[in-house]
Amino acid sequence: MSGSESGSDEMPMGAQGDLASRNLVLESKRFYLDVKENQRGRFIKIAEISADGRKNQILMTFSTAAVFNRNLLDFIEFYRDLDKLNPDNLHQGELKSEVMYKDDKKYHMDLKENARGRFLKVSETFTRGYSRFQVFIPADGMVEFQHNLGELIDEYDNGDAEEAMNAPQNKHLRIENKNFYFDIKRNQKGRYMSISEVKGTYRNAILIPESGWENFRNILDEYVKQVKDE
Repeated sequence: MSGSESGSDEMPMGAQGDLASRNLVLESKRFYLDVKENQRGRFIKIAEISADGRKNQILMTFSTAAVFNRNLLDFIEFYRDLDKLNPDNLHQGELKSEVMYKDDKKYHMDLKENARGRFLKVSETFTRGYSRFQVFIPADGMVEFQHNLGELIDEYDNGDAEEAMNAPQNKHLRIENKNFYFDIKRNQKGRYMSISEVKGTYRNAILIPESGWENFRNILDEYVKQVKDE
C-alpha cells in the first residue's frame, strides 16, 4: 500500500496506552514494533517506514501476534533451505504462504522474490469490505524481526498469546459464494465457538458453548448420513 501513512484503524478504541516500543533497521527500511493497550486489550502495531518516508502499518492482537510469530519461525527455516536468488530465473508467485483468521480479519504471510531480493509480505484484510494494509519485511531480516517480536510477546502478554498457542486455530471454509469462519473464543462463562457466515457486507454469527460441540457435530453427521442414503 502506498501513500504517506496507511494502516488499520479499527482496533484502537478510546484512549491508548503505549507500553513498549522496538526500533529495527532492516536493509533500507526502519520498523517499529509498538505494544499498545486500550479497553479491548493489548495489541501490537507493526509500522514500516521506507527510505523515501512512506509508512505502512498493520495491527495484531496479542493472540494473533503469537500465531504469526510461530509461523514466522517456519518461514525462517524454509528460507534458509532455499537456493541462492537467481535474478534471471525468478519464481513467479509465492515461495511460501500462510493465512491466519481472527474475528473479522484475515492475515496473509507471503514469501516472495523479485530482482531486488526476497521479502515477506504481511497483509491485514477485513472480511467485510475491501480494506487491505500490508508491510514488507526483508527476508534477511526475518530472524531479527522474529526475535524482537517474540521478546515483546513474552514480556507483555497477559495470557492472550499463551491461550492462543494452546487453543484450536481458527478455520475458514468457502461454500459457493459464502465464506464461513470458525473462531474459538472465551468469556466469563467459558469457551465457545463462533461460526460466522459472510457474504459481501452481510455477516451473521451463531455461538455454540463448548459443552454442546459434540451434540452439534452429531446432528450434522446424522444429516450428512441421511442425505447420502437417499
